[in-house]
Amino acid sequence: MTYEDVIVERNEGWLEITINRPEKMNALRDRTAEEIMAVLAEAEHDRSVGAIILKGSDKAFCTGIDTSGFEIKPNEYFDFYRKRKTARPVNVLFRTLPKYTKPVITVVEGFALGGGLELALVCDLIVAGNNAKFGLPEAKLGMMPGGGGTATLPRVVGKALAKEMMWTGRRLSAEEAREFRLVNHVTEAGKALDKARELAGAICAAAPLPVMYIKATVDGGVDLTLADAMAAEGDASFMLYFSKDRDEGLAAFKEKRTPKFRGE
Repeated sequence: MTYEDVIVERNEGWLEITINRPEKMNALRDRTAEEIMAVLAEAEHDRSVGAIILKGSDKAFCTGIDTSGFEIKPNEYFDFYRKRKTARPVNVLFRTLPKYTKPVITVVEGFALGGGLELALVCDLIVAGNNAKFGLPEAKLGMMPGGGGTATLPRVVGKALAKEMMWTGRRLSAEEAREFRLVNHVTEAGKALDKARELAGAICAAAPLPVMYIKATVDGGVDLTLADAMAAEGDASFMLYFSKDRDEGLAAFKEKRTPKFRGE
């Protein structure tokens, strides 16, 4: 596939995807979503890729959805409504990422607004430069979040702050975002990618199967009862007894050497 809206780079075991629409402050259009999903689909079946880093520019990670490409004729609103879940790549992207099996680390320098914040929220980890700004300003434009923000943001920062941000357009600074556990790390401006690469390297040093199972059980377990979540963990944990990497990890620990995991 020829990429127009993203840049893809391979780096020591992980893949880096850069949203590359500087003239639009990295706003997403359908082609952008299609390209990101194409990269993700290929990487998911590539054992040499242990994690994904998703980033933008130093001015903006992503400023939302590029609505200039969405022209709806007066007699097509119901058709547009019907296809929103299956035919619009931007919508499909937001539902694809929570189910993705490999860790996705978001690097935010500058703005993560509207759909840009929603995109970061459906990934796994967020690393921000201290110049980052996070917000969901849709209500001030006569709209509301449509990429999952009303569901994902309250689960992270709580209902009260999420409502305030969505009702008033309040933007959180990087330090505020860390205080409210929206981001994992805050760095100097321009240094967030370095920290994300450090995290990606640490993740890729772990065995791939436990990484996959941990992601699935944590994401699925938060909406379960404690008993059901613990049962799901027990099932996944027991499955690793059949893994060759488990034997390798225990042998390497006993022999005081670095394990050589193969995802088996």
